[in-house]
Amino acid sequence: MSVGSQRMQAQRPKVDFRPLRRALGLLGRSWQVTLAAYVALLLSTGAQLWVPQLVQNVLDTVVQGVAVRQVVQLPAEREALDQLGMTAAEFEQRLSDPLAPLYWGVSLILFLSVIRGLFAFAQSYLSEKAGQEVAFDMRNDLFAKIQRLSFSYHDRNRTGQLMIRATDDIEKVRLFLGQGLLLSVQALVLLIGTLILLVLTNLPLTLVVLPVLPVAMALFMVFGAVSQPLFAKVQQKLSTMNTILQENLAGIKVVKAFASERKEQGRFESAAVALMQQQIAVSRTFSFLFPVIFLVANLGQAAVLYFGGGQILDGTLSVGAWQKFSLYLLYIFFPLGQLGFIVAQMSQAAVSAERIYEILDAPNDVADRPGAHALPFIRGEVQFDRVAFRYVGSSEPVLSEVSFVAQPGETVAILGATGSGKSSIINLIPRFYDVTAGRILVDGQDVREVTVESLRRQIGIVLQETNLFTGTIRDNIAFGRPEATAAEIEAAARAAAAHDFVVGFPLGYETPVGERGTTLSGGQKQRIAIARALLLDPRILVLDDSTSAVDMQTEQWIQQALARLMQGRTSFVIAQRISTVLNADRILVLDKGRIVAQGRHAELIESSEIYAEIYRSQLVEDTVGETNGREGEEMQ
Repeated sequence: MSVGSQRMQAQRPKVDFRPLRRALGLLGRSWQVTLAAYVALLLSTGAQLWVPQLVQNVLDTVVQGVAVRQVVQLPAEREALDQLGMTAAEFEQRLSDPLAPLYWGVSLILFLSVIRGLFAFAQSYLSEKAGQEVAFDMRNDLFAKIQRLSFSYHDRNRTGQLMIRATDDIEKVRLFLGQGLLLSVQALVLLIGTLILLVLTNLPLTLVVLPVLPVAMALFMVFGAVSQPLFAKVQQKLSTMNTILQENLAGIKVVKAFASERKEQGRFESAAVALMQQQIAVSRTFSFLFPVIFLVANLGQAAVLYFGGGQILDGTLSVGAWQKFSLYLLYIFFPLGQLGFIVAQMSQAAVSAERIYEILDAPNDVADRPGAHALPFIRGEVQFDRVAFRYVGSSEPVLSEVSFVAQPGETVAILGATGSGKSSIINLIPRFYDVTAGRILVDGQDVREVTVESLRRQIGIVLQETNLFTGTIRDNIAFGRPEATAAEIEAAARAAAAHDFVVGFPLGYETPVGERGTTLSGGQKQRIAIARALLLDPRILVLDDSTSAVDMQTEQWIQQALARLMQGRTSFVIAQRISTVLNADRILVLDKGRIVAQGRHAELIESSEIYAEIYRSQLVEDTVGETNGREGEEMQ
């Protein structure tokens, strides 16, 4: 073997059908429906295999009927009957009612056609039902896994790629399990049953056709190996196009604001062209396959016509038997033709199953450890003990040797320049990520030793990027506690300074919220998110710059409400406003992932140069803004 051919074989992706076999195992969950579908398939195929024999009987009956009329006119009637293989009684019966066998034969053919149609419907319906149930289970399993996967996994994977696997890839697996697999079994049963009947009918003529079958099977194996990598590229390019679409829909305001419609249209068009070219490449491959298969089938048919015609002339084969053989021959080449469609579906399903199980088998960086227990009701003490953290795939640490203790009821403000690690600290408390080194303790318990759900149930979180869900304002406030009463929801909204603007809507708390909260202003969305967190009545409160999107007056309302609600709760606040820092019990000053100073405002303004610089450059602007605002009000 040449070096070039060896290199090509090394570069060619190997066909991996193991994920598809795992998907097939899911049919066991619907084994009664699946079993019924394949029993119906066997009965339907059996009825189909019986039809050519009835066709032979009808044709032979017609030929004999013609012969009977000719025998009547012959002088040597006895010799003619012997040649026909008929007794005198049979001759008389056929002469008196020549169409009776024809009626019976046609009736049986129609009966078997009806039976076959009923069982074919049953097999198709039940198989599709089983496939839909598998898709249902797989789709739910995939969604549940995506929900459980840690933030680090979502950081590394695009939303559009996850969406295409939960929709298009599962649909391709379903099509194979609901259609392709059934056709595969049907083709196999029909092929084996037909070969057995051909051997029993006419062995010499069967031997003429037999060499064609290995050629056809070899062609399908070659095309199967070639087509699967092509389908893998189709799914990749489809994911790329879907990602561009998803990003543009999510950021449509940004696209319009920067007048980038033409540029984004070009990106999408390039992805669509790449997808189209890849799909054309797949079509070109299969457009070549089917004519080759039909050529092989026609060669087999030609051979049967030649050798079968010779047997008819020799008197060793009747016209009815020849017609039966020809029909059975179609039953051989028909499943071979189906294999082209089956290979396409199986190749697509194998690629899609592999992509689905890549997610289902993905390790979760943040998961409950074996033996993890539920976190009991906590007081709210939070301790960072020499914590270090780096993102997956990054060699540079985001946090290094971070240590501090937040006592129950304390408000901890976190300050630092962009990239100093502020958000990383608050992301580690609810275990959005796990520490790389060190440990985080809540009431003296390592957060990795308790269940994730019990930990997060006692932490109220308002992130900098506010996300609301399609539904009503009431639904969004009660997102963490769907069973909350109307009074509890209203109390949380009042505490977050949201009640007044909510009741200003015609539908009040039943006002629909557009996708991602587009029908609300930034400040309104922020206050809904705060109310959502407060409704949990958490022992630990995490606010990631939660008042950055509201005006001064609204912030003042929120700060007053939070001041009351933070009593008895441990609160972590990332803020750029002077009021939060001045009222904090503890201020952490971060620089390049390390705590360089901590204490109260009065202490740090004297002892920390970095804090004093942040205070002057970022925070004092708010004081000037507030002063100007008051002066403007006094002038009015």
